[in-house]
Amino acid sequence: MRLHGHRHASKLNLFENIFDQQQKKQQWPKVEVPSDFVIPEPQPLTITESTDLVGFATASAGLALRLATGAFVLGWQIDSIFAEDDGKYALQLGPLRIRDFSSVLDESNQPVQTIVLYDNESSPARCKRVREMFNLLDITYECRPAFDNLDSLPYIYDPNMKDDQQTIKGDDSIIDHLLDNYGPSTTLYDTKALWPISFRQFAIVTSTLAALLRGNPGKTQQANARPDNADMKPIELWAYECSPFVRPVKEKLYSLGLPHRVVSCSRGSSNRDKMVEKTGRFQVPYLVDDNTGIEMFESAEIVKYLEATYTV
Repeated sequence: MRLHGHRHASKLNLFENIFDQQQKKQQWPKVEVPSDFVIPEPQPLTITESTDLVGFATASAGLALRLATGAFVLGWQIDSIFAEDDGKYALQLGPLRIRDFSSVLDESNQPVQTIVLYDNESSPARCKRVREMFNLLDITYECRPAFDNLDSLPYIYDPNMKDDQQTIKGDDSIIDHLLDNYGPSTTLYDTKALWPISFRQFAIVTSTLAALLRGNPGKTQQANARPDNADMKPIELWAYECSPFVRPVKEKLYSLGLPHRVVSCSRGSSNRDKMVEKTGRFQVPYLVDDNTGIEMFESAEIVKYLEATYTV
């Protein structure tokens, strides 16, 4: 539900002022890439020598616990299993080229300005429900890691709304807000498709177990993170929440307190075509760091890059 009362209003005004100041900053912290850094060659769906096998196993277990929620956009459908090689995304399986899409999201509105999500990667678990809903609706959003007052998380700042409706607190209220303003009409899809998120008790229990399997990474900021990380330009991450390859990168971004813009890339997402157009391939995670000019694939190497670049 939305915040009310003088005390809450004061907090929200302070929050919005901080957000406005961050958006207006002209000077960004200086960041240098380590001199020995080499951008790795992408190896899609490959367990490389640098892959943490235990970590990959726990991330995969978390995917299973959450029933791969967020892996597919709302209204996901297969368009063709013999799609033409026309420069657009398709899943190649032997002679098959499987192209998919959403049958309902064309009828919904995308936010004009980026919604900002203040949350914590591991605690409370209800934050995960909100991130999954962003993926389900194929919404690109910005994450701002928060480490204090975890019981007040998550909350969003939506600059697309009227002034008195821009800040929404609580997972249920945020999910309702996203569906009401950016989701398709409920006449176009079966609302039972939302049950892994809408069944709140199930979502919180399974998300909590998934976080425990990972050791609750990102719950607190790591001690050697640069003190100015929160002032960095948001790092762009092409990803979706449940990918076991994405998981370590998301956790590292949170642990370092780095703001990041998540370009949702669930199956059926129109952003998959955009990535193919941009890079010539589809693979997540894909990171674009405007602080350094680095663009790269490969989960384990991205984690190493972030650790080397954004710590002291």
